[in-house]
Order: sequence, then C-alpha cells, then structure tokens
Amino acid sequence: MINRHEIDAAVRRLAQQINWDYKSKSPVLVAILKGAFVFMADLVRRLEMPLEVEFIGLSSYGENTQSCGKISVTLELGCDISGRDVIIVEDIIDTGLTTAFLLDYLGKKQPASVKVCALANKLSRRKTPLKIDYPGFNVPDRFLVGYGMDCNEQYRNLPDICFIEE
Repeated sequence: MINRHEIDAAVRRLAQQINWDYKSKSPVLVAILKGAFVFMADLVRRLEMPLEVEFIGLSSYGENTQSCGKISVTLELGCDISGRDVIIVEDIIDTGLTTAFLLDYLGKKQPASVKVCALANKLSRRKTPLKIDYPGFNVPDRFLVGYGMDCNEQYRNLPDICFIEE
C-alpha cells in the first residue's frame, strides 16, 4: 500500500517540520509500543535538536484486527514530563481513542505542550476528534501491517506498509 520510498519521504518531511518547530527546544518524544518503534527510530535519526526518547505501552487491540475501545497501560512512562515539550509518536491513529487516552494521561503530568505525530491516519474510523500536528499519510479502512505495525505480532519487520486481506 505504501512503499519504503514513500515512507522515507514522509519521515523526512515530518522531521523537517519538527526541526523547524523545535529548533530552540529539547522535546521528549513518546512512542507508543510496540507499533511505533520503527517509525520513532527513523524519525529521531533525522531530528537535529537535543531530545529525549520515552516509550509507553498501551493496548486496545489484543489479538483482534479492530480496536476493542478499552485502553490499558501495559508499560508506564519512565520520566517526569512536567514543564517539558512532548511529541507523541504514533504508527497509526484509528478510532482515536488510544491517542485521546494518552493525551489525557500525559496532560495530567503537566507538560509545557503536547503535539501528535502520526505516520498513518485512518480518518474513516475516527470516533473522537483529534488534532494531528504532524500527519504522515491518510489511509483507508484496512488493517495495516509492516514498518512496525503487526497482526498478532507478525509482519512488523516488513519495510513497506501493507494490508491484510480479510
């Protein structure tokens, strides 16, 4: 669906925007595990400001191909973000419920700012309004795998973004 060259171009574009916006800042990038780890790695290699990397584990899929809507924290944030600029790094935003949950979770920790960077945006499934500050691709309502995204822990290693035939 999206080949590695298109992904690379999008990551470069997103990094350029973030570099511009944060040129005199030192943000904390928070990636949602496990799906965003590949995107996060490629993105941070292109960022030119001092930064910190953090991970949080959230789950709303379990072993299903559709979000069940109930979000659970599987790994807590490992640093204090109060007074810090935070960028959430998401592989894909589907219903928006997980991202809304994370925005609320982080907001309670009193950061200076929180912005959202998402590689893939599935607008057709959105259940809650969200502002994506750094959008990659708008994608159709298909179950995507590859470039860190999985189906039952399979296909994360694919260099392209593909979809599962249902």
